[in-house]
Amino acid sequence: MKQAVLVLSFVAACSTPALAQQSVADFYKGKSVRIVVGISVGSGYDVTARALQRHLGKHIPGNPTVIVQNQPGAGSMTMVNQLYANGPFDGTVIGAPFNGLPTTPLLQPAGVRFDPVKMMWIGSTNRETQVTYLWHTAPAKAFTDIAKVQVVTGAQAPGTTQYDYPMLANAVFNYKFKVVTGYKSTQDIHLAMERGEIHGNASTNWTTVLSLNGDWVRDKKINVLAQWALKKHKDLPHVPMVLDLAKSDQDRAALELLIARLEYGRPYFVPPGVPSDRVQALRRAFDATMKDKEFLADATKAKLEIDPLTGEQVQDVIARVIKTPEPVVARVRKALEVPKK
Repeated sequence: MKQAVLVLSFVAACSTPALAQQSVADFYKGKSVRIVVGISVGSGYDVTARALQRHLGKHIPGNPTVIVQNQPGAGSMTMVNQLYANGPFDGTVIGAPFNGLPTTPLLQPAGVRFDPVKMMWIGSTNRETQVTYLWHTAPAKAFTDIAKVQVVTGAQAPGTTQYDYPMLANAVFNYKFKVVTGYKSTQDIHLAMERGEIHGNASTNWTTVLSLNGDWVRDKKINVLAQWALKKHKDLPHVPMVLDLAKSDQDRAALELLIARLEYGRPYFVPPGVPSDRVQALRRAFDATMKDKEFLADATKAKLEIDPLTGEQVQDVIARVIKTPEPVVARVRKALEVPKK
């Protein structure tokens, strides 16, 4: 009798993963999964999410339909606050925020109603290299020129690299960036550059520049002055790294706090409370999509660079960044303070 019980227990244990998988498939079958992008249509985040959307569903058990919606506002905080507080908490909605969102509670806590450590991260499509680029008629021809002449750049909102990085450069290097916020997308910033309203963009993903306006690089309509990254991009061997300009350990630590977000350059999450089996199913579906030949072909066509992290890797990086020593956080927070009107 005891032997029979042991055999039954063994069979039950072996079948549990299969039953869990079936349960997930039953849940998702016939449903729609929404990827809600916290940035406007046409941005690099949006283009990446739409490439993911076309292939993710076939790797989720039950093969749900996947759609993309956009909910821009407050540097993705509007979308994240709403999804974190109100859900749904069933795994049918995936958030795609700016990569600066996980550090927002440290650096710009006003209005934050989420804990990035408690969010369940699904994965990231790529590590990033961001660049400072100005229209060819701009007064600065090298990054260090911005210590002597003012350049006007566009940004969507505080919390984005377009705003945060030049503000930190002003504080660390005594530079003269003037940042105009309120643009809906990188595409809108590019239109403003063409109209002569601003000189350029202080920090946007290199592959986004290639995807939206690769002809500008080819025709030398823009000058790429610096790269924000932990290591040099293969396309940009002669473009200086901002980190290399740091003159002290304190300066480098401040820069690294903000640049760390590029390690999880295009992150996706579900809110806390989603059943763990569905979180795992979404994470593994994301991983499978990153290896999907059709997805990779789509990404290549759209000039998207795919260098993925798993959900577990993103979760680990964010947990470590949140533990940055307070003196470093305080210095960066002061640099990013939005002037009161």
